[in-house]
Amino acid sequence: MGVWFEEARRRFHAQCLSGPITMTKGVPSIADVANGPSREISIGLIAKLGQLTDHAQKPPGQTAGAMFENVCLAFLQESLAQLAHVRPGTFRVAKGRTISQFEQYAHLDELRVLADASRELKTLLGTDYLIKPDVVVIKDALEDAEINRNAGLVDRSVAERTALRASNGAKASLHASVSCKLTIRSDRVQNTRSEALNLLRNRKGRAPHIVAVTAEPTPSRIAAIALGTGDIDCVYHFALPELVEVLQEQGRDSLDLVETMVNGKRLRDIADLPFDLAI
Repeated sequence: MGVWFEEARRRFHAQCLSGPITMTKGVPSIADVANGPSREISIGLIAKLGQLTDHAQKPPGQTAGAMFENVCLAFLQESLAQLAHVRPGTFRVAKGRTISQFEQYAHLDELRVLADASRELKTLLGTDYLIKPDVVVIKDALEDAEINRNAGLVDRSVAERTALRASNGAKASLHASVSCKLTIRSDRVQNTRSEALNLLRNRKGRAPHIVAVTAEPTPSRIAAIALGTGDIDCVYHFALPELVEVLQEQGRDSLDLVETMVNGKRLRDIADLPFDLAI
């Protein structure tokens, strides 16, 4: 038996291969069938992770994408529970949450109410600021009893505005926004980057972790979202060591690009993500 996170990683891959990733005519669904290197890398990558049953056709993109989000959510839920001693606090993982539900973005609900009452204001503001990330990690505000568990640290005379105390009326905070993209195409890159920039621009308080998870096999497409700084913290590949092995075995020049992203701290493996969220 390996360490816990090694086993969790295997379970994560098994869930990916039993749901969002399928095989059609010998080609994994994460491949771009019109792109030879994409097909070859995908076939080699999946062979290292397990077996896929061949299906007549792959599931629709939205269905596969939602399934990938669920697999990522489950992995984060069980992983963060294992790291409770590393990052104390109450953390939850969820889908389908608009950012205005969280402490740093609660003011956006007030903005929405004002915009709804004024057609001109609504035209000027639009609705792009009301983001609903694929997966979110939520940190709950703490009751004073929990804060004072080991010593009398606070009462109503101090720290009356911090968002950590539930007694201050604070909402739960958005600890992390996780963009889950089974594969990467140009439109998905732009959506992920624009969401990230909105999260940074529209916050009041600490910025959440802003990350992306992908199973994209083609290094140049991973680079489209991973390279550069200022919006996304880091991109996490669902099987980075295996991808590197395949590129080495196939003698791909694109291995240099992957190494550049890894050495530049722009690309990491899915197993790194829970630990980075504990920082």
